[in-house]
Amino acid sequence: MKLHDLQPAPGSKKRRKRVGRGISAGQGKTAGRGVKGQNARSGGAKGPYFEGGQLPLVRRLPFKRGFTNTRRVDYSEVNLERLSGFAKGAEVSPQTLAEAGIVRSADKPVVILSQGELDKPLTVKAHRFSASARAKIEAAGGTVEVLPLG
Repeated sequence: MKLHDLQPAPGSKKRRKRVGRGISAGQGKTAGRGVKGQNARSGGAKGPYFEGGQLPLVRRLPFKRGFTNTRRVDYSEVNLERLSGFAKGAEVSPQTLAEAGIVRSADKPVVILSQGELDKPLTVKAHRFSASARAKIEAAGGTVEVLPLG
């Protein structure tokens, strides 16, 4: 194949319909607009907002309240009971959690929550810990390390 062989796929390029160019063109006289009436006129077609003078739907609906916090941090939540599958003294990080299938992606920040019990010492690295989760990890002889966000 060479540059001069290139051409668009058949049917992908369609010629523009030139309306109002005489009877032989097939779209002459009224140019596909029908006969008289508002939509036959120049600028006659009303937009999707216009409902014939009835109050438009978007004005009948109530305002959306509140706001979206653009600085919200979306964490992957992990409860302590999910960490029981790790070996004694193991290092638990977002990467190891992702490999174990506990979180979907290591890219998202991880928060450790305190549901369940921990009976073995682990080194847990995460972006955030609840106070009770931190206490349970340290009570089991483990250590916590807070990773920076971003």
